[in-house]
Amino acid sequence: MIEIIRHQGKLDREEVWGRLARYAETIRHPSRNLVWLKVLRLAFGHRIIVLEAMEGGETVGLLPLAEVRSVLFGNYLVSLPYLNQGGLIARDGQVSALLIDEATRLSDALDVRYLELRHEDETIHPKLTQRLASKVHMRLTLPSTSEALWSQFKPKLRSQIRNGERHGFTVHWGRLELLDDFYTVFSRNMRDLGTPVFGKNLFREILEQFAGDAELCCVRTATKPIAAALLVHSPEVTEVPSASSLRAFHSENPNMVMYWNLLQRAIVRGTRVFDFGRSTIDEGTYRFKRQWGATSSPAIWQYYVRKGRCDALRLGNGKFSLAIRIWKQLPVALTRCIGPLIVRGIP
Repeated sequence: MIEIIRHQGKLDREEVWGRLARYAETIRHPSRNLVWLKVLRLAFGHRIIVLEAMEGGETVGLLPLAEVRSVLFGNYLVSLPYLNQGGLIARDGQVSALLIDEATRLSDALDVRYLELRHEDETIHPKLTQRLASKVHMRLTLPSTSEALWSQFKPKLRSQIRNGERHGFTVHWGRLELLDDFYTVFSRNMRDLGTPVFGKNLFREILEQFAGDAELCCVRTATKPIAAALLVHSPEVTEVPSASSLRAFHSENPNMVMYWNLLQRAIVRGTRVFDFGRSTIDEGTYRFKRQWGATSSPAIWQYYVRKGRCDALRLGNGKFSLAIRIWKQLPVALTRCIGPLIVRGIP
C-alpha cells in the first residue's frame, strides 16, 4: 500500500532529509537538488512542504512545494518558485496521481489561488485543468573538449566571441567575493527590463547552501563589471539560473565572451549538458541560445486553479504594461529596495 507523508518545516532531521534528497537526485539536474528548499526558506521565508510517497518502507515519489504568500497578490503553492523545473518525481502514474490528490487537498486547506507544478512532461490528472506551455527549455549537449565545441560554432558566432575578446575584458570566477559585482549588473538589467529584482540575499543563500556547486562569473572592463552570471552544477548538468549584461556595452559583445567562458567551465567540470534556461520560441533570448547550438524541449507548467487564471501574474499579461514602463524609469537604487519585497510574493 502506498502512503503519502507530509513533511513540513525545516526538514532538518538527518534521516528524513537524506532519504528525500537521495530520491530527488535520481533526476540528475541542479533544479532537482533539495538544497533549493533551504534556499527558498531562508531567502524568501516561504513555508516548505514535501509530499513523500512511501511503499514498503521505500520512497517511490515526492513532490516538493513552497507556499508563496503575499498581501498584494494572494497565496500560491508552487513547485518550485525561482526555478524553471519542478513538480513531481514519481515511480509511475499511480504514485503521481496520489501525490497530486494530496497536493490539491493541501491547496484547498491553505486556500491558495492555485497550485503550480513546473513540469517538463505533461501529467494527466482531472484537477490539473490549466497549463502554460509558451516557453521551452534550451539545452546544449556538450562535447568533451572546448576545442570540439568551438569547431561546432558557426563563423558568425566565432566572430562575435573574438570581437568581444579584442576589447580586453577580464573574466573572473568566484563566489561571495563577486556577489556585489554580480548584483550590480543583475539589478540594473532587471530594472531596464521592467522587472522587479530578486534580493541579493537570494544569491548569497544559493552560494552558501550549494557551496562548491554554485559559482559566479563576472566580465569586467578596467573599471567595472559589465556582465555576470550564476552557475549551478550537478554531476551531469550545468545550469545558468540568472545572467545579465549591461545594455550600454552590447555592441562590444561582453555577453558572448561570458557565455563562451560559461560553456568552457561546464566542460572542465565534466558535465554533459549546459542548461541555458527557458525562453519563448522565436524571441530574442531563444535566438541567442539557439546560436550556441542549444535545442528546445517542452516546459509544461500545470495548474490546479481555485481562483482566477493561471497566467494572472505573468509579465506577458497586458495589464502589467504600464507598470513595466514606469518601473524602467525608476532609479536602480530604489528598485533594489522595493523589488525584493514585491518579487518574493510572485510565484
